[in-house]
Amino acid sequence: MNATMRTTKTGLWTGVLAAAVAGTLLMLPQGALGVAGSWGAAGRAQSEDGAASRLAARLGGKQFKSVKVSVADGMATLTGTVALYEDKEDAGNRARHTKGITAVRNDIQVAGAEVSDAQLEKKLGEELAYNREGYGNVFDAIGLKVEDGVVTLGGHAHDYPNRDAAVALAATTPGVKDVIDEIEVDPVSSIDWRIRTAVARAIYDYPTFTKYAINPARPIRISVQNGHVELYGTVDSASDKNIAFLRANSVPGVFSVKNYLQVQGQPSREGPQ
Repeated sequence: MNATMRTTKTGLWTGVLAAAVAGTLLMLPQGALGVAGSWGAAGRAQSEDGAASRLAARLGGKQFKSVKVSVADGMATLTGTVALYEDKEDAGNRARHTKGITAVRNDIQVAGAEVSDAQLEKKLGEELAYNREGYGNVFDAIGLKVEDGVVTLGGHAHDYPNRDAAVALAATTPGVKDVIDEIEVDPVSSIDWRIRTAVARAIYDYPTFTKYAINPARPIRISVQNGHVELYGTVDSASDKNIAFLRANSVPGVFSVKNYLQVQGQPSREGPQ
């Protein structure tokens, strides 16, 4: 009986509350709800205009003079052109850090110098060979390919600064339309670092291999991942290639050696040999 009465009272109070709310809505001046909706839309538009203005101000540099900005529902859309891929990335990063913007669509086109894929690959290959010289680049084995102005970087870097430097080099090169970073950064390990330096000594202390140390662009490059060694670069003969493999394999603590060294004048082959 008591349960029935409580249920009945609850139903009555719910009905009374619903009627009160309905009555209040009916008493509002005609069009009041529409006005409230209009204020909401106006507020959103004002907020989006503010975000667009803030972003436009952040893109005030001459490198962004042909960039256009629009903002809708928190998403900034960037269009127009820039001279370098680095400028496109910079514009996107500035947009992502602008108040009122929650997403970015970067449709900016890189419309700088027209450079053939072959020219880009040659230029970047030469510059990457000397990049970060003196900062352990003998322990980096970074390769690239270029297709329709899009540069894909792959291979190994022994630390993040050297990886980032390679990406920045590609991004600031005229003619590059896009950069795809597939570089693997080798694990950080004191054991791996000991193996790297030991393998380097074992190879470069060999008298015949002094010639590879003289030119920073032509070292035998050494990558180490959890005790596993990979050798990259180009050597003068099959004998040099085999000796490098044997000397690397003789270092204590090395689990395996993959020999990706290419012999000068011979066709490149996929995989270790």
